[in-house]
Amino acid sequence: MSDLTVLLEKYSKPGPRYTSYPTAPYFHTGFGEADWLEELRLTYDTDRELSLYIHIPFCDTLCYYCGCNMVATGHYEKAEEYLTYLEQELDRVAKLTRPGRLVRQLHWGGGTPTYLKPADIRRVMGMIRDRFTLAPDAEMGCEADPRELTRAHLEALREGGFNRLSLGVQDLDETVQKAVNRVQPRELIEQVYAWARELGFHSINMDLIVGLPHQNVESFARTLDVVTAWAPDRFAIFAYAHVPWMKKHQKLINESDLPSFATRLELQDLIHRRLDAAGYLNIGMDHYAKPTDEMVLAQRTKTLWRNFQGYTTHKDCDIYAFGASSISQTLDCYMQNEKKLGRYQQLAGAGHLPVERGLRLTPEDHLRREAITRVMCDLEMDMPAFGQEMGIDFAAHFADALAELPALAADGLVELTAEKIVVTDLGRLFLRNIAMCFDSYLKQPSEGGPRYSRTA
Repeated sequence: MSDLTVLLEKYSKPGPRYTSYPTAPYFHTGFGEADWLEELRLTYDTDRELSLYIHIPFCDTLCYYCGCNMVATGHYEKAEEYLTYLEQELDRVAKLTRPGRLVRQLHWGGGTPTYLKPADIRRVMGMIRDRFTLAPDAEMGCEADPRELTRAHLEALREGGFNRLSLGVQDLDETVQKAVNRVQPRELIEQVYAWARELGFHSINMDLIVGLPHQNVESFARTLDVVTAWAPDRFAIFAYAHVPWMKKHQKLINESDLPSFATRLELQDLIHRRLDAAGYLNIGMDHYAKPTDEMVLAQRTKTLWRNFQGYTTHKDCDIYAFGASSISQTLDCYMQNEKKLGRYQQLAGAGHLPVERGLRLTPEDHLRREAITRVMCDLEMDMPAFGQEMGIDFAAHFADALAELPALAADGLVELTAEKIVVTDLGRLFLRNIAMCFDSYLKQPSEGGPRYSRTA
């Protein structure tokens, strides 16, 4: 067992991914439509730019591992109906937004956004451009399932201005693919990837998943051999969370086929070694990129940030999110739309903003969020400077975190001095554990509280 595997085992515990702070389980239904309308009014004249997120919840088939808010259907008319309500939501929010406020970032997620026919991809882009002002150099990304994806889909995305693509690869082993109902031959992915390069997508990410049934070190090594040879710009490698009590369809996975905890740790070790050897840098946790990638450069200049799309170079943007279950964010608020498709459409069709829940940050939330983000994005913290910037005595205010960090330093995850906390190269793999030291919500007593995936 390698030293890294020993540490992965030691620090594998449930913990947030910190795409927000406070994290989504703490959003509450006491924050409703009136609160979000008031926030839109208060921020109408802000000079912050916009990041738009569009949630398309549909897929052709059900992947048994899926943890997304999605609907698997062969009835395309459901998507056509959904777009009608999506347009109504876009229209209402646009009327509450100062004209000319620039959109710096656009992301489509799902489900599978490329479930939409090429004509409807163009239709949705028309809805957006009719209501919002996109920057000429806007970062525009779309998630895609290589299955059922044609060149015409990619052409429609490029015509709409998309310049980034994220491909769901997960695993190339056929036995694994059959066990999770996602069969996609290597040749199919290779063709889609080639089309994307030919059409000029300048950044391509590939998603992989660790912990799927029948995975082992030998089979996943073969997958890594292939995908690193393709040389995408980024990798996001997620750990499968088996939560059949929350996602009923995961009961279709035979638990006895899932890799053992020891095997999962060996897989994490393998990924780190192979991607490092292939020239990818670990931005943090499970995200890797080429050294010339703008995320790597943003990390070096301390302009990297985290939001519900993960790591981003667009810190100073409010997120306006559209569609069922999507999450919007301003400096002071989080808001999540109705997750259930029928309820979302009912509210949007009645002229409401389809708010399900949300949260307004307290001053303490702001402080803790900033500290967690500095650790996860900058990979270091100048404690006296942070205290002066925030108007606090750092040592007194974060005594809880400072009591926990020496144990992580002893294992080589951070370096501690009188003035600085510095995440080591090894510590990048354990960023969630390091950030958890600053999370006051985790330190509160809780019965049946939030459940998080494991950090390794």
